[in-house]
Amino acid sequence: MNPFDVLRDSLYFFKRHLGRIAQLCLPLVILEALLQQGLDSAIGPEGFPGYSLIVGLLVYPLYTVALILFLDARSRGESPPARDLLATALTLWPRFALLTALNTLLILVGISLYFLPGLWLMVALGFSEYLLVLRGLTPLAAMKESLRMTRGNFWRILLCILCVMGPLWLLKGASVSVYPPPQNPLLSLLIESIHSFLQLFTSVVLFRMFMLIAEKPDSH
Repeated sequence: MNPFDVLRDSLYFFKRHLGRIAQLCLPLVILEALLQQGLDSAIGPEGFPGYSLIVGLLVYPLYTVALILFLDARSRGESPPARDLLATALTLWPRFALLTALNTLLILVGISLYFLPGLWLMVALGFSEYLLVLRGLTPLAAMKESLRMTRGNFWRILLCILCVMGPLWLLKGASVSVYPPPQNPLLSLLIESIHSFLQLFTSVVLFRMFMLIAEKPDSH
């Protein structure tokens, strides 16, 4: 399981299905960015950061679950309509939002402990979303199973994540350098929406890695 083969296959898939992914996820990504912008304007830069997490929990689960369901359907040669994917995502929202909150809090605590524990948790919990959506596990069971599945694959998964997120972090930093705050609200919305949408490629890469590891006989 070569990480660069995973990245290549994922990039091919993402480009081939870019239109469907944009149709499915981009409106919700823009809505999330718009809500975050409204919140930042209302509470100011010194506001409680937990509010931003709450806004993310409202929208992030919907487009992420829909994307995971789309990836799974395409892996089986199916092409369900966006409304069906979003309807299923809505039913899974409570469990997925709880999982997202638990993962986020654990990773943030880990990052506060000299960063490396947070990095390890980011990888170790990386499959929990797919396990919840595709195998119907509870949030805690999905987290536990993700810890098991990622054991022995840490460096491959980490390399895949960094190969995707590294350029995106650089791109985000470059956009802030070129357009420093305070930005025009419309420009800020555009930058945040594009950045969040491109981050969806990480979900495609991790799904590919998840499927490859799940196919191994000792992964069940």
